[in-house]
Amino acid sequence: MTQKIRIGLIGTGRIGQVHFQNLVASPDTELTWIADAFPETARALGETIGAKVTADPLELINSGDVDGVVIASPTPTHVELIEASVDAGVAVLCEKPIDLDIGRVDALRSKVAASEVPVAMGFNRRMDPAFAEVRQRVQAGEIGNLEEVTIISRDPAPPPAAYLGVSGGIFRDMTIHDLDMARYFAPNIVDVSATGSCLFDEGARLHGHFDSAVVTLTSEDGTLISITNSRHSATGHDQRLEAFGSAGALNVLNSSTSLVTLSNAASVESKATYQEFFLERYAAAYLLELEEFVKWIKGEESRSPTYEDGRAALILADAAQNSAETGRKVTVDLGS
Repeated sequence: MTQKIRIGLIGTGRIGQVHFQNLVASPDTELTWIADAFPETARALGETIGAKVTADPLELINSGDVDGVVIASPTPTHVELIEASVDAGVAVLCEKPIDLDIGRVDALRSKVAASEVPVAMGFNRRMDPAFAEVRQRVQAGEIGNLEEVTIISRDPAPPPAAYLGVSGGIFRDMTIHDLDMARYFAPNIVDVSATGSCLFDEGARLHGHFDSAVVTLTSEDGTLISITNSRHSATGHDQRLEAFGSAGALNVLNSSTSLVTLSNAASVESKATYQEFFLERYAAAYLLELEEFVKWIKGEESRSPTYEDGRAALILADAAQNSAETGRKVTVDLGS
């Protein structure tokens, strides 16, 4: 019988509980430790599976009882916890972003690069079967030379104002997933243009943030990528992608809540709304994200996004913020 990979979970908020369910369900992992600064939820979860519980994530990391950690704690804790894990030789799967300050990200960069410790970033959309299929078919040449990528990402409703205050704004919090997806198709991005507006969300307005944004990126070979974001969508979670090339196009459409359509005197083939929540839309992606992380820990080939991918996405998010504030195109060098 293959020995399970021992994992510690840091953070038991909304996304932490998604990871908890996947870690418990996985045949490849054993959830041995759970850490949270507010241990009540962690204790309740731990009791269901016999995991050890602590309020101190460093106790978990240095326990000797974990091969890897999933970091789902607030963003300001990420750099410290990644560094502690690297020092302890413990593999990391960390939710985005690495940090809101690129200086802190760069300060840890050389240590991560010099270590042999896997450090994976939670850009789960790369693992989405539909997006991954489109990328594979693009790379196979099915639509000829890639010329344009169009990404549409609209949430059903804005997050609470208190969260927005610590989120870093729409580009670092929401668009960062789409910026990573842009690099998934065209990794060598050289410039960024962005426009943002605050049209409807009082929480965003309170913190001087945008609730709507459009970003255009250009890759080194001239490929154009456009990203459209909104913090609300009356039809549900709007997640679409088109890859357009010299010989055709590939499209990913929205996932509906029902396969049933209605036709009557008022409408023809009327469809149900889109899935309402990102956890529904990307349920398979989160499972595959964990599978790829486990592969990396085992020394197998893995598709997990890396620390460098996390750094590149933050650079692009910062550039988009800069562009939206100044009205200027921003040149970036992701390789420096």
